[in-house]
Amino acid sequence: MAKVFIDGQAGTTGLEIADRLALRDDLTLLEISDSQRKDKGARQELLQQADVAILCLPDAAAQAAVMLADGKTRLLDASTAHRVDPTWTYGLPELDAAQRRKIAEADCVSNPGCYPQGFILLCRPLVEAGVLSAELALRCHAVSGYSGGGRSMIEQFQAYDKGCADLYNSQAYALGLAHKHVPEMQLFSGTKRTPLFTPMVANYYKGMLVHLPLFVSELNGVNAASVHNLLTERYEQEHFIEVLPFDSTEMLSGNNLVPTTCNNTNTLQLMVFGNEEHVLLTARYDNLGKGASGAAIQNLNLMLGLAEHTGLRNKSL
Repeated sequence: MAKVFIDGQAGTTGLEIADRLALRDDLTLLEISDSQRKDKGARQELLQQADVAILCLPDAAAQAAVMLADGKTRLLDASTAHRVDPTWTYGLPELDAAQRRKIAEADCVSNPGCYPQGFILLCRPLVEAGVLSAELALRCHAVSGYSGGGRSMIEQFQAYDKGCADLYNSQAYALGLAHKHVPEMQLFSGTKRTPLFTPMVANYYKGMLVHLPLFVSELNGVNAASVHNLLTERYEQEHFIEVLPFDSTEMLSGNNLVPTTCNNTNTLQLMVFGNEEHVLLTARYDNLGKGASGAAIQNLNLMLGLAEHTGLRNKSL
């Protein structure tokens, strides 16, 4: 039975992964006591005992953990530290036809960021098909629940009184236009230009929407319906990717698209809205599910040679 150690289990993503893995009887979860979480020797021992160690740590700590592991275990890093490192395998199984095999065979896998998954899965097929030029400057607008900011942001939002909750209901951030996810978004989407990424955090726990707005004039001779057909064909065999009907109101609540519909699942929904001039591509998913802990378990399953969906819930099931 495979042994798994979560280094950083007390963090938001680590707790989510641990809770999900604790329900399984097909692997052994190595645990460290609260008193030893910062004990380098104790951590090193568990890192080297594990068949796969999942790093749920800040970037610098994740890099230090790699040194502690010393090549004696396979690593799955949920931090940003190695996502664009060419010596690590990018952990997005739906990226292309070869990615699952690469993840399954890799010793070092970088778990993808929450925002980048929606952006990449929306635009990469269009770039590969020539529908979008790789030279086109892309814009990405997104909103996430506050759990995406980790423990400090969760505590901040949950401590608000009603007045503060209203005042700080929705907040734009990363206004220096250099969010840490941007290099990952550019590299794996296939675009040659740095995307303009404008994220927001809102006063709800989890769930996210990622928008890619386009003009029909930016598409190479196709319309919004053709874009929808292309995405539908690309993902029709994917277990966790659901392409919803074109320009449908069925996914709306009244006239609104809510970000929480896929919460507590590993489902990522893709949508295409459009008219003769404009196209809006949208991804909706759980930022702590498919966006973080669910993605990690999906990658862990592949690395251990298990069925990819083991321990994961699909919205349609």
